[in-house]
Amino acid sequence: MPDIVFAILFFFMVTTTMRSEELLVRVKVPTASEVQKLEKKSLVTYINIGPPLDMRLGTGTQMQLNDRFAHVTEIQDYIAQEKASMNEADQPLMTVSIKADEDTRMQYITEVKQALRQAYALKISYSARTGEN
Repeated sequence: MPDIVFAILFFFMVTTTMRSEELLVRVKVPTASEVQKLEKKSLVTYINIGPPLDMRLGTGTQMQLNDRFAHVTEIQDYIAQEKASMNEADQPLMTVSIKADEDTRMQYITEVKQALRQAYALKISYSARTGEN
């Protein structure tokens, strides 16, 4: 019996991935009335947008790709790198989730969407929390 328990424990230790990304921006997602969960989280690539948590870095809007701040011009390289790390069959199913602070200006979101369009990342979702009608 202990062998089975340790075998199962070892299996979960090997197959589980831990979140390695630390948020560098404040993201208070807006509320929405129609919210759906994403099915396969392994196919989701996140772009975090908001003011930096460290006030020494300023108060303006910043974009975080993985564990670093980035400019909109770096999105194409980021998407290409994320697609390269995926299985070839899963690449067309990749979804980009934009987690933007509710105070982010729509002009910045539009610039990000244009860069995603140029990178051929056409499946985009917006993170939101369930709100009241």
